[in-house]
Amino acid sequence: MSLDLETAARERGIKYFLVSFTDLFGTQRAKLVPAAAIGSACRDGAGFAGFATWLDMTPADPDLVAVPDPDGLIQLPWKPEVGWLPADLAMASRPVAQGPRNLLKRLIAEAARDGLQMKTGVECEFFLITPDGAAPADTADRQMKPCYDQSALMRRYDVVSEISDAMLALGWKPYQTDHEDANGQFEMNWEYDDALVTADRHTFFKYMARSIAEKHGLRATFMPKPFADLTGTGCHAHVSLWRGGENAFCDRSDAVGLSQAGYHFIGGLIHSAEALAAITNPCVNSYKRLNAPRTASGATWAPNTVTYAGDNRTHMIRIPGSGRFEFRLADGAVNPYLLQAAILAAGLDGMRHRRDPGPRLDLNMYTHGHTVEGVKRLPLNLLDAMRALEGNAVLSEALGDFVPSYLKLKHEEWSAYCRHLTQWERDTTLDC
Repeated sequence: MSLDLETAARERGIKYFLVSFTDLFGTQRAKLVPAAAIGSACRDGAGFAGFATWLDMTPADPDLVAVPDPDGLIQLPWKPEVGWLPADLAMASRPVAQGPRNLLKRLIAEAARDGLQMKTGVECEFFLITPDGAAPADTADRQMKPCYDQSALMRRYDVVSEISDAMLALGWKPYQTDHEDANGQFEMNWEYDDALVTADRHTFFKYMARSIAEKHGLRATFMPKPFADLTGTGCHAHVSLWRGGENAFCDRSDAVGLSQAGYHFIGGLIHSAEALAAITNPCVNSYKRLNAPRTASGATWAPNTVTYAGDNRTHMIRIPGSGRFEFRLADGAVNPYLLQAAILAAGLDGMRHRRDPGPRLDLNMYTHGHTVEGVKRLPLNLLDAMRALEGNAVLSEALGDFVPSYLKLKHEEWSAYCRHLTQWERDTTLDC
């Protein structure tokens, strides 16, 4: 039975609710609803003009209605009088097929009919930068190899500990925070869970990190490659699939502890990898991370080939231990709901069609990738990725109406980028 929000408001001291949804570009939209009106919001939803957001709609369309999910309630730790509610989208009393959360819930329901549940955890990386976005905020953070730098981590103790304390209070079970491979970059981890729970928490985490950073006079960014010479921001997902109480990916007799179902799931991701990139690496800047030259630290830590291995971080997929794998393609700009939906759709296709991922390539792909024949490479830019998605029958069928709507808006974004005149063009072409 769903939580009664009016009762929860009285018991927890909640004065207002943020009824929130995430559009196709990952932007979080919301209305602030007084606790006294939350009953009608649950019954009728909160109304929006869909065309005013990144959804494939027109000004002539009727109200877009965001119906809050009471079971997703998160009370803001830094402002406890406010409760955040993820919402599902409807129009004219019908679910909106392109809605990212709607899409994920549909795919989860399809998997559940086969007795399967995907559980995931995400590694959220982000930069703490100056409010104007010009540079990392910590001017003392200048090491060439800053990963795990204790001093740089502790200089941001007030910020990251507040975020971690918030996750502890929310029951997310955070287990570690570190300074990442770029100056000013951090990663925070919490325990894995059902794919929808992880997507809701991932969405809220981005809002929380930005809000708490702003409170401390800083800016948190999840931009994939904000600084050309520094390592980009990834969003690695750790994936397992469960049938009842059993991990369907676990086989301790296998060399790396993965079952045939797990290999087939990976085979699905490898089969559709180029198309997946349009979703997991959703912006122009994403491909500055995937196809970057070696950074100041010595490595990009991002994949550029469609390969998998054991415990080896130079591949798109890493198998660090039995019963799970790490999908390393996605970056910080990924829509949390679409990340889970895309992984689930491609992976289930791999299982249904028993797709062979090929042999593990247990070698350093950064230094020896050129020695392996027949390896697919990831798209060089967003346009290549979009064309791959357009031509991918697996994702077009599994994701349905989402695909044309998403591609329409993304082609408009690419065209806007192409119309933009850069300083590089002027510097290299004025005297041609």
